[in-house]
Amino acid sequence: MRSFPASSRRSPSVPVVLLLVSLYFTACTGAMPFSSSDNPPLITPGLLPTVTRTPFQPLAPTLAPILASEAPAIPVTPTPNPPTGALVTIWVAPFLPISLQESITLPDNFTQVDAAGQASLRLEVGDEHRVSRWVFALVAPFPTIPDGLSVQALKRSWRGEPEGPFSGEPLLVDDSTYGVFSAWWGEPAPKATRVLPANELVDYAWDHQPSWGLVPFEAVQPRWKVLEVDGQSPLRKEFDLASYSLSVPISLNGDANLAEAALSLETGENAAAWGLPASNRDADRLTTVALTGVTAMVRATAFSMHQKGVTYPALDIGELLRNADLTHISNEIPFTPECPPPNPTQAGLVFCSDPDYIGLLEEVGTDIVELTGDHFGDWGPEAMYYTLDMYMERDWIYYGGGSDRKDARQARLIEDNGNRLAFIGCNAKGGGYATASETQPGAVACDYDWMTQEIARLREEGYLVIATFQHFEYYTYRAQPDQVEDFRSMAKAGAVIVSGSQAHQPQGMEFFKGAFIHYGLGNLFFDQYHYCTDNACDDAFIDRHVFYDGRYISTDLITIVFEDYARSRPMTEEERMRLLETVFAASGW
Repeated sequence: MRSFPASSRRSPSVPVVLLLVSLYFTACTGAMPFSSSDNPPLITPGLLPTVTRTPFQPLAPTLAPILASEAPAIPVTPTPNPPTGALVTIWVAPFLPISLQESITLPDNFTQVDAAGQASLRLEVGDEHRVSRWVFALVAPFPTIPDGLSVQALKRSWRGEPEGPFSGEPLLVDDSTYGVFSAWWGEPAPKATRVLPANELVDYAWDHQPSWGLVPFEAVQPRWKVLEVDGQSPLRKEFDLASYSLSVPISLNGDANLAEAALSLETGENAAAWGLPASNRDADRLTTVALTGVTAMVRATAFSMHQKGVTYPALDIGELLRNADLTHISNEIPFTPECPPPNPTQAGLVFCSDPDYIGLLEEVGTDIVELTGDHFGDWGPEAMYYTLDMYMERDWIYYGGGSDRKDARQARLIEDNGNRLAFIGCNAKGGGYATASETQPGAVACDYDWMTQEIARLREEGYLVIATFQHFEYYTYRAQPDQVEDFRSMAKAGAVIVSGSQAHQPQGMEFFKGAFIHYGLGNLFFDQYHYCTDNACDDAFIDRHVFYDGRYISTDLITIVFEDYARSRPMTEEERMRLLETVFAASGW
């Protein structure tokens, strides 16, 4: 088992500033009082009083939230020293996300009030004394063609001046999100939004397409497509929290001295002591996995590499693959020093790759190699052992094939940023395509009873299972009945991703039993340029799956098209629209 260590996190510091807050209100007998303009007395270590924090009890949110602009003005002049035991009153905007409210632990001398005008401090939307940034996602049903829009277009729709791909459609929100953005942007125009219970949003959106919505990042789930806003998405590794337009600041306002003492706003350290997270999106809890289709560095693909350079096929897509935390490659072909020079017109179907060609897999940042392919055994046991050694030398994980049946059946376990992932796969054709036995290396034949039991066991142990197939190859967009039966059996067992590595053209997809199933992604590195009907083999997907805090939350469909027999590039907007429309229709969407 290979374990990627989860990123270390700094433990919350001792709530020293909370103690200062307590001292602010509690004077020792005989101590000389001081004003805010005087220098405070020195605090002797070991003589600080103990502060007991009280679990915060959030008030119930309302559909008519109090806006920050409507709250009575609170004087910011320094508050005179209250008598011993005096309480600090705080109002927490009732429309703040419930997960934020539930995280708060108030100091013992704080009490919550239900009206802003009664409070010395207010936790609310605003950027004056910011303590947190709450990330929201603009979403639409997964089979939505547009990929995003500008924040200006979104704000105009909020104001009742609709434009763009969702023009005239109400923005779906829950009551908390409605309150947050009403406080941040002002009240929306009539009919610009539709408020629904949070647990009904995604079903309503799917039933009323085209539709769109706004949800907090923690509510993102696979049936949503997360739309870019000004080119940014919170699903991406390069996400910039500070510049993201849907990152809403949460501030502690009111008495400035109390706020500074309570939260040490200059350092922000004491916000953590309250339990307040800096954000609801923590990059150290996010993992992206790039899952790919067929790789076969043979015939015309290999000939192009020989002429133009080993890394030529990845010229336009290499960065897309490298940017993932974990990059998966389904390489069907064994490496061997005995491999003859590439022949673009080779007639037979017995393949090998020159060992130098592993440089292409290095170029795209390979981490995981799937070995379920039909051709892994083409050059016999020695070539397979040689190939496995090459992968192990690079510390790459392989699965779905191996040095014998036991090795090939073994699920590979990875932990990254706290997300526990398991990769398992098999060859559905069996026979001569799957040569792994008790004594021989090769791809492993599918044993569905064993696989479903193993997937169920892994889920019980807390792993998110990614199951992949070398299944029968159909040159159709629509998945065929035997594919549907086998892929769904993996989902029923508990896999969260089920993906087809065999297809030479893109195939349909579905959500089933909580899993995302993609029946075929198409070629990654293979020479079927202009080979299929309507050039369907020229197109392909790279699926970027996103995991966060131990959950599978989203899939980003990256679309590519081949320029020649070896090299592909990201699709243009028009090409992407055409492919998505075709595949979504084949998916029954």
